[in-house]
Amino acid sequence: MPHHAKIAEPLPAPLSARSKRKSPPYPFVLEALAPLEPEVRPMFSGHAVYIGDKIVLMLRDSPKIPEDNGLWLVFAEEAEAASALASKPKSLRKKLPSLRAIGILGGKIKHWLLIPSDSPNFESEAQQACDLLLAHDPRLGRIPESRKSKTRRNKNDSV
Repeated sequence: MPHHAKIAEPLPAPLSARSKRKSPPYPFVLEALAPLEPEVRPMFSGHAVYIGDKIVLMLRDSPKIPEDNGLWLVFAEEAEAASALASKPKSLRKKLPSLRAIGILGGKIKHWLLIPSDSPNFESEAQQACDLLLAHDPRLGRIPESRKSKTRRNKNDSV
C-alpha cells in the first residue's frame, strides 16, 4: 500500500486567496519522503514538511527573493548547522556542497540552511537530504515550540 504525504487542509478562504495557493514545489522530495508519511503545511512563502512532531524542511519557490528558493533544511541545533557548513570530515558539506545560510533570514535563525534550487546539483543534493531523513539522522529536524507545548499538554492529560 503506497504512502502519500498528508497535506493539511487550511480553513476555507475567499476565492481570490484560494486561487493563489499552489501545491508544494519539488514533488520528488515528498515522493522520496513518502515512507515517513510527511505532513505538509503552508508556511510563509513555502511549504513546511513535518515528520511526526518534527519540522524537517521547507520547500520554497517564490518570485520574491528567488535566490532563497529551494529546500530549507532544519537542523536539531545551531551547532549542527554550523558544523554542516564547515569542511570537517564528518560534515554534511561533502554530501551537500551547495548548503548555505538563508539570506532572507538575515542570520537570525541559524538552525535552518538552504540547498538552493539554482544549484547545478539541486536534485541530487535534495535527494541526499531525503536519504538522511529516511535514515533518521539525529542532526536533522526539530520540534517547534508550538508542538512542544501541545506534546506536553497531551502527556499531562494522560497522567
